[in-house]
Amino acid sequence: VQLQASGGGLVQAGGSLRLSCEASVPTFIGDYMAWFRQAPGKEREFVAAISPSGSMSDYSDSVKDRFTVSRDNAKNTVNLQMNSLKADDTAVYFCAGRLRGAQVMSPNYVYWGQGTQVTVSS
Repeated sequence: VQLQASGGGLVQAGGSLRLSCEASVPTFIGDYMAWFRQAPGKEREFVAAISPSGSMSDYSDSVKDRFTVSRDNAKNTVNLQMNSLKADDTAVYFCAGRLRGAQVMSPNYVYWGQGTQVTVSS
């Protein structure tokens, strides 16, 4: 099973990017999916998570009201729409799948993508 993240790049502050994460097999239909990020010199942190049906989502306080997570189970993809980007959003973004336990904001996911770089210039 592989998770392939894409969509990162360089954008000016205030701009938008849309990240996508595609699973190699349709194995995450019944699982929570999430996005995390890691900035240079910092620990990996939770960004957003979405329930198996897509009806529920959670966000970190730092991205709430700016980022939107969505999923398309028919296409085995999870997306992260990022608006009003700030320099502090600069990081490598990782998608993750299959939560172990009940804490969606924890890093306890079984599968991880390779990460995609997002750089926001101020």
